Amino acid sequence: MDLPRSFTIRESGHRIHNPFTSEKLATLGRALGLAPGTSVLDLACGSGEMLCTWARDHQVTGTGVDISTEFLAAAHARATELGVTDRVAFRHGDATGHVADEPVGVAACLGATWIGDGAAGTVELLRRSLAPGGIMLIGEPYWRREPQDQATVEGCHATTKDDYRPLPELLELFGRLGCDVVEMVLADQDSWDRYVAAQWLNTRRWLDAHPDDEMADEMREDLATGPVRHVRYQREYLGWGVFALMNRR
Repeated sequence: MDLPRSFTIRESGHRIHNPFTSEKLATLGRALGLAPGTSVLDLACGSGEMLCTWARDHQVTGTGVDISTEFLAAAHARATELGVTDRVAFRHGDATGHVADEPVGVAACLGATWIGDGAAGTVELLRRSLAPGGIMLIGEPYWRREPQDQATVEGCHATTKDDYRPLPELLELFGRLGCDVVEMVLADQDSWDRYVAAQWLNTRRWLDAHPDDEMADEMREDLATGPVRHVRYQREYLGWGVFALMNRR
């Protein structure tokens, strides 16, 4: 059980596997006003940057779950680098259906709502781990601009326009699920550039080092077409943000 190689090749140098900069991640942590000792569950945690930096900056404790052995190795290394190995732990496994052993103050899934078959299912999954008065964090794409054709939809890595919602409709969905939206931090076009453009350099360096690998042709095609696809479609049409939700009383 692991992520596809193409994904780990593209994001081998990433600490955050979403269009979210370290500055925005820090902004989110400050905005939430986390009390020292707050317990956090991060499903599909990637390389553990949220848990590790928030353990350092806000003295939270927590557990991250991810299927990527490569990203979890980076998470363990980051925890050691920041001196927080006594406050965070990481588990290799499929986050789908994962529920914390004990209720947590923050239950998060940033950019992987496929684990709940979409945003609605992921909210219900996170609820199962949440302590009363706790906060859910959902990282989710949305349409910045209405896509005009199927080429735009597919250029944003979607199958149909309905795969994403405009931002107002996404917030309305959270309301229908019985949640108050209490904070949000949104990516911008620079965030997208930092996330996606860094993939190109990772890919090129991998190709230079592995010219005869069985995946070389696929990754070469990805590098040849990815930059134009990003600036033509994804950068212009697709937004992304982290939304803090609390159950309505």
